[in-house]
Amino acid sequence: MARASELKVGFVVAVNGGQYQVRSIDIKAPSARGASTLYKVIFNHLITGQKWEHTYKGDDILPDVDTQHRNMQFVYKDGDFYTFMDNEDYAQHTLSETELGDTAEWLHDGMEGLVGLLVTDKLVAIQLPQSVEKEIIETTPTLKGASATARTKPATLAGGVVIQVPEYVAQGDIVKVNTDSKKFMGRV
Repeated sequence: MARASELKVGFVVAVNGGQYQVRSIDIKAPSARGASTLYKVIFNHLITGQKWEHTYKGDDILPDVDTQHRNMQFVYKDGDFYTFMDNEDYAQHTLSETELGDTAEWLHDGMEGLVGLLVTDKLVAIQLPQSVEKEIIETTPTLKGASATARTKPATLAGGVVIQVPEYVAQGDIVKVNTDSKKFMGRV
């Protein structure tokens, strides 16, 4: 059992007779005295992928689901299906592009450091590492004399993710990006 205040993105809980994974949490702390902190949670159903949102108080209890977290490696993409390999028992699992959602655009062949979420030995979700290194496929040319100021430009990474990068970053550079916020962290 988990309190609403203890929920984190990726947790799987039982809600309304179904199994849902936490996709995002928005915390609202009212300014009035005696008001409790509210947690607006957006869930995705594990099987159907249907989105559902609900607001909880910090002390509300949600029953958790028996899950396993396994280290995984992305092996290959075949059409709309992505194949992952369990690093411990080498079992292969597949997820569709719709099941992966925005996670799919970050994946590349041989990618390691992924965490697979298994419910009754079936892969239901993939959690990305906090940051990944990607090559810049397309961006405007580097400006002569550009410095590390706050001015940015759009850049398309391998996989199709578009982020804002400083002006001094050029096409072909490898950059480190935060997967949650899609923010540039540095050049590698």
